Amino acid sequence: MRLRNIPGAEEAVAACPFVIHDPYSFRGRWAEIFGNERPIHIEVGMGKGQFLFGQAEANPNVNYIGIERYTSVLLRAIQKLDNENPPKNIRFLCVDAAELNDIFSENEISGIYLNFSDPWPKERHAHRRLTSDAFLARYDKILIPGGTIEFKTDNRALFDFSLEEIGVSHAFEVVQFTCDLHRTPQLCAGNIMTEYERKFSKLGKPICKLIAVHKKNDIA
Repeated sequence: MRLRNIPGAEEAVAACPFVIHDPYSFRGRWAEIFGNERPIHIEVGMGKGQFLFGQAEANPNVNYIGIERYTSVLLRAIQKLDNENPPKNIRFLCVDAAELNDIFSENEISGIYLNFSDPWPKERHAHRRLTSDAFLARYDKILIPGGTIEFKTDNRALFDFSLEEIGVSHAFEVVQFTCDLHRTPQLCAGNIMTEYERKFSKLGKPICKLIAVHKKNDIA
């Protein structure tokens, strides 16, 4: 789907102090951006930011980086910033997720959120899915041992694909999953909904969720 260009979006993103414009220069040094050594979680494909803002408010001792490829989408998140009392534990990147390993170093990230990612339904595009083995290999390089991937979607085919990909991964293990999140109390407790999640839930569509853990390297 072609996104509508919003006049002024690029200028607004460029002017926002919460957007890191040269993220490659901070590889291995992201603690400097936040001025502390707290865990860093990233949301890949953050959309309009509802989930990220909710997480940051609920967990002030965690630092959050929202990653969005398109300035027209990132603009909507920027517009939600409270200029009088901006969150200290949020930053944004306008980059392609394929560049994660050029931006973050080994063991620099503690958690990854993938929310309602593009399903890329055609088989020839499977490598572009954010839960494909190609992306799992990227996450493997930046997540700490014991770090987590949390994935939510309304697309059952994508969810089944994700379970299969993680199931054969050497680096990750699915520890919890459900095909009806809002009727699964142990996974729904403290759940923060995205814009899409709220919309689909109102339509009665079940939401799938999985949590995968980054395995520890047992090689001496």
